[in-house]
Amino acid sequence: MNRALLALLVLDGALLGAFGLVFTPLYHGPIPVPMGAVLSALILPWLVARAGEIEARTAVAAAPLVAWLLVVVGIGLWGPGGDVLLAADWQSLLLLGGGIGSGLWALRGVHDAPATYGRTDGRR
Repeated sequence: MNRALLALLVLDGALLGAFGLVFTPLYHGPIPVPMGAVLSALILPWLVARAGEIEARTAVAAAPLVAWLLVVVGIGLWGPGGDVLLAADWQSLLLLGGGIGSGLWALRGVHDAPATYGRTDGRR
C-alpha cells in the first residue's frame, strides 16, 4: 500500500511539473498570470509532506520534488518537437524558484521532525 501511494505521489509530482510548464506563460489580456508557478509552489510542499509521512527518509520524502524537477527541466528544455517551453524570463524563474524553494521548505520540515511529522494524535 505504501509503495503504491508513494508511486502515486511521484506521478502527481511529475504531472504537476507538466501542468506548471503549460500554465506558467498564461496571460489575462496584457497581464501575465503565472498560474503554473503559483500552483507548483502551493501543491508541491503538500506532496513532499505526504511522502514524508510514508517514510521520513530524505530520499523517499524528496521523490515528488525530484520527479517535478526532472519533468520541468526535461520537458522545459527539450520539449516535444524540440520546443523550449522553459523560456528565459521571469515567469520561468518564478516556476523554478517557487517549486524548488517550497519543495525544499517542506523537505526541511520532514527532516527536522521525522518522528512527529504529520501526526495529529500527539504521540511521538
